[in-house]
Amino acid sequence: MTGFTIALEPFVHLTDEQFFQICQANREVKFERSPQGELIIMPLTGGATGKYNANLNAQLWNWNEQARLGEVFDSSTCFRLPNGADRSPDAAWVQFERWNSLTLEQQEKFPPICPDFVVELRSPSDSLQSLQAKMQEYRENGAQLGWLINCQDCQVEIYRSGQPVEILQSPATISGESILPGFYSPCSGFGSNPWTLRKVGG
Repeated sequence: MTGFTIALEPFVHLTDEQFFQICQANREVKFERSPQGELIIMPLTGGATGKYNANLNAQLWNWNEQARLGEVFDSSTCFRLPNGADRSPDAAWVQFERWNSLTLEQQEKFPPICPDFVVELRSPSDSLQSLQAKMQEYRENGAQLGWLINCQDCQVEIYRSGQPVEILQSPATISGESILPGFYSPCSGFGSNPWTLRKVGG
């Protein structure tokens, strides 16, 4: 959902540790942080969006249990990107080699890494432009593949490293491609009905 942004600079500069402690002290609130140091308060999701997020993460987790190629993270995980932003995608996946290169302390706090695969699910109150900007940011910071799932317009935007954005209109299937080999998600219910993701293949 579209967040409420508070400009702190140049009056207050939050260190990475201070931002982490603010998040720990306010666990009922979801925060992000822009590259410019702005604090972004993310509203809670509604039931339908929460259900879609849970379904999406379950499919990714089930695939990963078979593939055993990396680690899966839900929307409560905050990643510290190379550009200084702190972001929490709706679903994320990181290759084992990259995840294991982090120290235990880095893994336990906000991992200083951009996921290899990210998903953002547009809720009814989300600005499409803000989500597109976030997807571009993921790609510029190292994401190899990203899906922006836009149920309202029956579209999926595919973000690939070094390639133009591809927009799929009411796709029958979306693929994890070479990043998530064997992961295919058939799509159904675009439009007035919930759009669901189901995992096939192995």
